[in-house]
Amino acid sequence: MLDGMPRHAWVAFAASVLLAACAGPAVSFPNATPAAPRTVPAAEIRPDGAGPFPAVVLMHGCHGVSASTRDWGRWFRARGYVALIVDSWGPRGIRDGCVPGPDIPNTERFDDAVGALRWLHARPYVDRRRVGVVGWSNGGVFAMAVVNGPSLQRARARGVEVPEPGFGAAVAMYPGGCYSLVNERVVRPLLLLVGDADDWTLPSECARMVEAMRARGAEATIVLYPGAVHYFDVAGQPRVVLPEVENRNKPGGCCGATVGYDPAADADAHGRIEAFFAHHLGAR
Repeated sequence: MLDGMPRHAWVAFAASVLLAACAGPAVSFPNATPAAPRTVPAAEIRPDGAGPFPAVVLMHGCHGVSASTRDWGRWFRARGYVALIVDSWGPRGIRDGCVPGPDIPNTERFDDAVGALRWLHARPYVDRRRVGVVGWSNGGVFAMAVVNGPSLQRARARGVEVPEPGFGAAVAMYPGGCYSLVNERVVRPLLLLVGDADDWTLPSECARMVEAMRARGAEATIVLYPGAVHYFDVAGQPRVVLPEVENRNKPGGCCGATVGYDPAADADAHGRIEAFFAHHLGAR
């Protein structure tokens, strides 16, 4: 599906990288891998009441579920969404997916997202017509893939069926893998947010992908934040270079990337995401 894509994602603080039971009730679901589904843990955060509510699947980056992921989950709940935070690393024994080391097939995280969608469809308080997905960095490319026409075709060819009507809209925050989808086309609305100074996810590649998709008729939008870098939405993250992380833009694919919080970009991203999902998922 996205062969050869290195792992990219975001870092807040290593101590906060845990699947957070405190974020909401711990749940689990089988992913969509045919013949050998994997049990994937998650945290569900949902509004009070019977619903039905719109929902959003949250796909973490290479450092796994963090305090920032949980903050986003609570933010979605406050706006009337069921938030399902998927932990793709825990069941695979991955502690740090950002540093050089063995990788997993790209299909596995795609199948995690589809399994999450199936689980949400089975909840009586979720409106299956109004489910979106948001992903950060490594998770961002899978948020794009699950609404990408050719990716869905490849999934069907290996026996993975996405339950109708699928994901209604997708948000990708500084996603890895834009270069791998430049010749393809999303079939649902996509909002992509990235800093124009990001040296881990190159904004030029993402802009080229969106431009090409739009030329093919896709409903895709990209916002470039001046001076912002990776993790611009991670409050408290100092602007530093992480010397140990894989980076395909460096010689030999290793190592180092700049990260840092940008309050202006973060505020704008929250506003755009709220408006985007409200328009496409119809949040109350």
